[in-house]
Amino acid sequence: MSGAGRDAGRDASQPPPPRAAFYALPPGGLRDYVTLLHLPYTAWCLGTVAIGLGLAPGLTWTRLGETLAAFALAVGVAAHALDELRGRPLGTAIPAAALWGLALVSLAGACAIGAVVAVGSTLWLLAFVAAGGVLVVAYNLELPGLHNDVVFALAWGGFPVLTGYFAVAETLRAEAVLAAIAATLLAHAQRRLSTDVRQLRRRVVAVRGELKLADGTAEPLSRQGLLAAPEAALRALAAATVALGAALVVAQLG
Repeated sequence: MSGAGRDAGRDASQPPPPRAAFYALPPGGLRDYVTLLHLPYTAWCLGTVAIGLGLAPGLTWTRLGETLAAFALAVGVAAHALDELRGRPLGTAIPAAALWGLALVSLAGACAIGAVVAVGSTLWLLAFVAAGGVLVVAYNLELPGLHNDVVFALAWGGFPVLTGYFAVAETLRAEAVLAAIAATLLAHAQRRLSTDVRQLRRRVVAVRGELKLADGTAEPLSRQGLLAAPEAALRALAAATVALGAALVVAQLG
């Protein structure tokens, strides 16, 4: 349905429906593909990868580019394309065939990069490549037992740190494990915050009520009021993770 058709079918006295995410662009055309990337969360994941890379001794610009490119394809494109196939949470009009194509080509590209790096360094890296491929498919297609808060926190928090570190150091040390624990907890915080945000944006049709304050006054509840704090926290956490990853990389390469 066209934008005009949607507007004509909506009561003019009602506010427009909220965007599916705070970073979602107005629907249609190439904007849907930009929205599909979940840019703040893709940047968060790449920041997490950079933390692992920046902690590892011997980081090079080449290894930095290879690892970030692989994760950008696997998470930024493939994972999000598969996620959109499951119920259209972002409400895009991207054809299913295009989503499948993006997912398969991007995941294949990510695995190919990982395989090339493994052949040139250590074949043990192939275990991380295989695990990453399984996680992208299993989590985003919501396979039984693999689509939950614990798997999300480990797969989108700890795993990128460990993979980034191992891709450079070819081993795992205590600092990598500790950083992975921190990243897992950050991803858990993201999940808890974003779950409520998604509920408010995508499933709640009306918000009613008020907060009674100790001084006898009242503040009305609203969707935007309930969204403001968790979405501000999500933006800050994403930016902080990117900044930390960048700082560690600069410390190694600067």
